Amino acid sequence: MTEAEGISLFNKPPAKRRKHPAAAPAWEGPVHDERLAAAEAPLEPVEPAAAGDADVAFRELGLSEWLDKVCSSLGMRQPTEVQRGTIPAVLSGRNVIGVAHTGSGKTAAFALPILQKLAKDPYGVFALVMTPTRELAFQLADQFRALGAGMSLKDCVVVGGLDMAAQARELARRPHVVIATPGRLRGLLAMDAALAQAFSRVRFLVLDEADRLLEPSFESELAVVLGVLPERRQTLLFSATMTKTLVELQKQLLQDAYHFQAYEGLQTAEKLRQQYLFLPAKVKEVYLVHLLGQLEELQCRSAIIFAGTCKGCHLLSVLLEELGIAAVALHSHRPQKARLAALDRFKSGSVPILLATDVASRGLDIPTVDLVVNYDLPHLARDYVHRVGRTARAGRAGWSLSFVTQYDIELVQQIEGLVGQQLEQYEMEEAEVLKGITKVYTAKRSATLRVAEEEQRGRGGGAAAAVAAERKRKHRKQQAAAAAAVAP
Repeated sequence: MTEAEGISLFNKPPAKRRKHPAAAPAWEGPVHDERLAAAEAPLEPVEPAAAGDADVAFRELGLSEWLDKVCSSLGMRQPTEVQRGTIPAVLSGRNVIGVAHTGSGKTAAFALPILQKLAKDPYGVFALVMTPTRELAFQLADQFRALGAGMSLKDCVVVGGLDMAAQARELARRPHVVIATPGRLRGLLAMDAALAQAFSRVRFLVLDEADRLLEPSFESELAVVLGVLPERRQTLLFSATMTKTLVELQKQLLQDAYHFQAYEGLQTAEKLRQQYLFLPAKVKEVYLVHLLGQLEELQCRSAIIFAGTCKGCHLLSVLLEELGIAAVALHSHRPQKARLAALDRFKSGSVPILLATDVASRGLDIPTVDLVVNYDLPHLARDYVHRVGRTARAGRAGWSLSFVTQYDIELVQQIEGLVGQQLEQYEMEEAEVLKGITKVYTAKRSATLRVAEEEQRGRGGGAAAAVAAERKRKHRKQQAAAAAAVAP
């Protein structure tokens, strides 16, 4: 992203709006009148610099009574560090850069003050939240709905892989909050120029996972989106990593944007146990299968296995299917509905293993994930921080295990240098692991043949191959059901 485009994100905070004659927001629940009164008369917000006291309550940050009750009902007894540090600044009308580790409550840090402002002056589109991945967009929508349970909040998720016409109709209805990925929102604006009018009064622009969104790969999409937004708005950037782009924004606009940074550099969670397993590359699958067979013994409720490529992720998925190990796969070559279905099954606990590429490395908050396995190490050391951040969230303990082959030594050293600590070595009894080598190799041969057949039917792999694989699995189920129906 060019310097000019990056700086243009931070315009002057919005001027005080003249109240438009409108009906009060429709509240739900037995405390209707109390919540309306509290929304109009919140406590005075504390200054951001004084919000570091761990004993500060949500009400003392300037939030209304109804939001305080919602937080309590969701088990949020006290604000986290990033919430204490940024909510007062957002409520006071300032642009904000917030940097805090994964699982620290960054979503509530921007959602709560947005909902409070929306309750006082409800209209759409009031807030636009941008995020780099589709799955994270749906999760953010769920969190907005939970925190806005006391009001008739209207939201819209705009991501790729779903019907564009339906999404355009939703935007035309002017929802209060739009959560979008940059590519799909740009596509909708290009398809129907009239949709730009829906964003003419946006009060808040949020970039969640801002370090990723400000990378060059999103530059053209963000330029289009920023072009339809009003100049006078609040912009909120939240990230787990402080990048050079964010540093430049901070330096050049320090007088305007309030900056909160919980730590310097990159940091993993305090209660995260970080280990590596050194093994030969040719038996990685054997070690993985052995590890997955020990999940119950290791007291791991669920695990995320990160693969380096979509094809590698799919091959692992087919391998585990051949071995009868329940798992779901999440990668960008799968249809969006299949991706959401896989994630729902994993979140619900019906399947304990999620195989994924880095599409699942950011933002996903699943409390039952006790283990993250880096089956393939990421090529960028900072991606390691985001991957292992899927466990040990919100003060809970967690475990990350990285598979390290003879070809990965340099990558491990880069990761250790970045996080400022050495990974501990994890030991497995080699003789015990290799007892299953014949079974795994046989399943691998079958899986490789299946994937090759899928790619051939899908004419080259990719999304077409994934669709073909899905059809084949359905056909097999139908055949099995038919056979069972005629069995004596």
